[in-house]
Amino acid sequence: MSGLHRKKISIQVCLSGYSFKVDGEDGERFSSAWLEPGTLFSRREFQCSYAEAELSLFTPKCALVPEKYFAAGSERGLLSATVPLDAGNIVLHLAVPQYGAVLLYCADTSRGWCDAILSTLRCSAGKSPKFLPEMYYLLRDLSECGDYNKILASLADGWLYLAIAQGGNLQLANVYRAMDFTTAEYFIFTALKSLQLNPEMSTIRFRTPLEAEQEMSLYRYFRCVERI
Repeated sequence: MSGLHRKKISIQVCLSGYSFKVDGEDGERFSSAWLEPGTLFSRREFQCSYAEAELSLFTPKCALVPEKYFAAGSERGLLSATVPLDAGNIVLHLAVPQYGAVLLYCADTSRGWCDAILSTLRCSAGKSPKFLPEMYYLLRDLSECGDYNKILASLADGWLYLAIAQGGNLQLANVYRAMDFTTAEYFIFTALKSLQLNPEMSTIRFRTPLEAEQEMSLYRYFRCVERI
């Protein structure tokens, strides 16, 4: 079947569109920008079968809590103490053992959008991909980063998702309202200043597409800017 040589596809979904990364025999290939929902059924990446699919859902309604404060059934109460919840919000949790924490999140954002992708995506038999929150993937990729100062971010729908660690110690995992890139940069540099991290000695990695002007703006301050 066409595309079987492609091992993995990673898809990020926000309210306004989606982006993707394909890992295959020819290396990594990213979408250069956020793509319109209407292009989903015409993209050649969705005409292929994959051995693995990684699906990310952007939901700003999320929070990280220490394992010792978490008990099954307490998800909604704990999350509502941090972010406002609607009556219909579905609250789930994921373990983040590398940081001794539990991630609480709303799973109902962009539900129809997610269903459309799941119905289009083709994976090898036995594989059942499901959507996990973007913050979960930030924390996962953070722990796999080889740098001592680890700075990962995502930007979508006017929200900045930011995770920072030093060595094996998580320093920050938060979501900020950032309706423009200047505001996103403000929150990034404020966080670095509070943690006494020097951007000129650090690499910042984004999981989401960056416009050329945005990337150049970051390069004015950081040693390196990478898309992962």
